[in-house]
Parts: sequence; C-alpha cells; structure tokens
Amino acid sequence: MSSIRTPTEIVLVRHARSVPPTADGPDEFTRPLTTDGLRQAQELVTALTEPRPTAVWSSPYRRAIQTVQPTADALGLPVRTVMELREWDDGLAFTEVWERHYVRSWADLCYARPGGESLEQLSVRAVEAVRTLVRRHPGRVVLVGSHGTFICRALAGFGVPVSWTTVRQMPMPAVYRLRFTDPSTGPEMSGWT
Repeated sequence: MSSIRTPTEIVLVRHARSVPPTADGPDEFTRPLTTDGLRQAQELVTALTEPRPTAVWSSPYRRAIQTVQPTADALGLPVRTVMELREWDDGLAFTEVWERHYVRSWADLCYARPGGESLEQLSVRAVEAVRTLVRRHPGRVVLVGSHGTFICRALAGFGVPVSWTTVRQMPMPAVYRLRFTDPSTGPEMSGWT
C-alpha cells in the first residue's frame, strides 16, 4: 500500500511596481519599490498568508525582498535570499532601447550577450532553484519573491508555453502557485494576479 505524499507548494511572486531603471541608478540590487509598489506589497499579505507558508525566500534584489517582506513579517518568518532566484542577467548595461535586445533573446533562446546568460541558461537556473526549494521544504508551502523573466523561464522549463508577450503582459505583482507531488516531475500550476 503506497502512502499519499503531502504536496510541496512553491508560491512565486513577481515583485510589485518598482522604480524604473535609469542610467545613473539605482542598480539592480538596490532598485526599490515605488510608493504604489509598497502599498501593493501590503495588499498581498492576506492572499499570501492564506496558503500558510512555512518559509519565505527571495531574490537578493531589493524590490523582490520588499514585495514579500510584509507577508514574512505577518507570518513571523525571516526572508532568506539566494542568488539563484535573481532576475535574468541579460548582459546589458542600461540602455533606453533594451526591448529590441529582449525580442532577439526570446527569438533565439540560446543567444547570450557577452557577460550575460541566455534565456535557456536562465530556464535551467530557475528550474533548479525551484526544485532545490521543493527538496529543502518537502510537504510545505514556500513563498518566493522573484521577477517576471525568471518566473516565465521557470514555467517554460516545466513545460508551460510562455513567450515575450507573456512577460510583457505579466502584471506587477503577479502570483503563481506551483504544486509538486514529486520533486522529479513538473508541477501542477495555478496563477492569479
């Protein structure tokens, strides 16, 4: 007789509205949420505490941490950070014309600019980061603060069809719940915004 395992749920949260990047900063690590984004993070608390997370992880980028911090505080949990949850390293210095570079990357998932990672490499990193959390917290709910391209490429790595349009249309914040009954297989997924 086989026992039924309690699923592990990973709740991926794209950060709330953040200060846009500019040529003179702040950089990716320190770019914060806007006043509206801080309000959005507070408004997420009820929805994000409902599944009763037992751990809160985040990208080390300030905007991701700020998005999950109010929920972590409400739960009495620390926000732990890990580099593997960071946004895509697109290899671009600040530019006003970034969109054409992104379109090219989405058209050729193996393309990487010097010093950056390809979207295919990001998918590998994102899937492994999620699987690591599943293995680390079996049968638990884990809240994860992250980023739009990271989330889309994690979903792609688990076989969910995504495109450049998916990223462009993803709101800030956005929440995706991935339920794993077996860490070696893909998740069941539901999302809400």
